[in-house]
Amino acid sequence: MLANIETIRAIERRCRDAQPLNAEQRQWLGDALSAFLEHRSPSIDSALGLGNPRGGIPWWLEEAIRKRNAALRDLARTCFPDLSASAQAEQVWKLAIRYAASAWRFDEGRNAMPAHYAGTPKTYLWQAFASGAAMPLGKRQLRTILTGCT
Repeated sequence: MLANIETIRAIERRCRDAQPLNAEQRQWLGDALSAFLEHRSPSIDSALGLGNPRGGIPWWLEEAIRKRNAALRDLARTCFPDLSASAQAEQVWKLAIRYAASAWRFDEGRNAMPAHYAGTPKTYLWQAFASGAAMPLGKRQLRTILTGCT
């Protein structure tokens, strides 16, 4: 599924840039559209290979969760490398709660991270919150994410 999302994104970029699709992209997109239009797939998502593989979670939410979890792991690894997973979860939780109550209300509508966040914990917080997945999370769920169980 992730490969299909990347293929769709590559096709989207080429279309926006008025660039022709390569032969592989044309074939893939043509096959997917044909499957949808000829009712061999029940939905356009299915035709594009974007089913709900993980417990019925839509592809876009699964992708958002992966991005959020990666940002949270990067935050813990970068800012709290010497702490246990439980202690990292506690610190990440504190930062996320503080960010949610202060800066996120201003950052939520931005398309890009504020430049002054670069190199700070807010880099990872912005990525996690901007992912589209639920934030902030509880300490137990954070600990599960940080130990790589999701």
